[in-house]
Amino acid sequence: MRKADVIVIGGGITGLLTAWNLAEAGVDVVLLEAGDLGAQASGANAGSLHLQIQYPEFVKYGESWARAYGPCLGFLKNSLALWQDLSARTGEDLGVKLGGGIVVAQTEAQMALIRAKVRVEAAHGVETEILDREGLRAVAPYLSDKAIGGGFCAMEGKANTLRVIPAVQAAVERLGFTLLRHTPVTGIAAERGGYSVTTPRGAFQAGRVVNAAGAQAGKIAAMLGLVIEIDGFPLQVTVTEPVAPMIPHLIYSAAGKLSLKQALNGGCIIGGGWSAAKRPDGTLATDPVSLSGNMAIAADVVPRLGQIRALRSWTAWVNGTPDWRPIIGEVPDAPGFFLALFPWVGFSAAPMTAQVTAELVLGSRNTASLSGISVLAD
Repeated sequence: MRKADVIVIGGGITGLLTAWNLAEAGVDVVLLEAGDLGAQASGANAGSLHLQIQYPEFVKYGESWARAYGPCLGFLKNSLALWQDLSARTGEDLGVKLGGGIVVAQTEAQMALIRAKVRVEAAHGVETEILDREGLRAVAPYLSDKAIGGGFCAMEGKANTLRVIPAVQAAVERLGFTLLRHTPVTGIAAERGGYSVTTPRGAFQAGRVVNAAGAQAGKIAAMLGLVIEIDGFPLQVTVTEPVAPMIPHLIYSAAGKLSLKQALNGGCIIGGGWSAAKRPDGTLATDPVSLSGNMAIAADVVPRLGQIRALRSWTAWVNGTPDWRPIIGEVPDAPGFFLALFPWVGFSAAPMTAQVTAELVLGSRNTASLSGISVLAD
């Protein structure tokens, strides 16, 4: 049985960064990944770096939900600052650009909701500027004439998901700790002094375990009899053929689900939470209905997209909770068992989630309070 100080379950960006932080502190770490590193959400998401409260959820759940979620904005703000340092830390250009994000409105009713959302964001230190038609046109002339205004958050942006996981993987492997791919966890048992974790490649033992398994985190926790309200949601993303630089921002639409940005190679990446199809065997496929709906909204917001060919669509499992709030920290009923989960926008939150989780595991908190963010920490 391989013994370690800490076992990290999940080889997405949060698990990799958590293991990296622990290994840098001199901890003996074993990371177990059921498939390929970053193959679920981390390497297959649209690469958006979010900070604003998401407009569709603000509309769906209302201001009381937004105020409860508000403390998470400071966490995300700190995470975006860590994203800006990650290229230097890995020694690779990760394509991190914070060119700002715009929620585009086409009606006065949508503008009223954006203003209400901005007030909640401002109460938690996130600055979002309200733009009228002329101001929006000056900032983003590529938008449709239907756009009458919007909310501009200068700190949002993007990263290149195709570069992030390989770069982080290379960095953590240079530290020499045990990183096992295609090693699904089949059982976890509490024992004196820690936990034993079983896999098809043998058993592992550690005093502490970090569950960073994303969409599979609920199943991992259930092995210890724990119930977590988290699930996996199949989503899809599309990229167009490369075109000349046109969209320097992260674009959302108040008229429908949309996230839109342009990659450094000129391809426009189009998503926004549209569902992928689930096959009978559990694998995913792109849904043509979602594809057509997503493309229609994108072309409605940026008319030039209607003249560009879509090249490729792909799917991803994204983890989510009903209230959107992260679950980070040591489980009270399972000492030594930690959760590192930030639903829906986990890619954006990953550097901060990993930093806080590593500090909690080490018992050396240096970050700000997590009050109002996690039911497990503080």
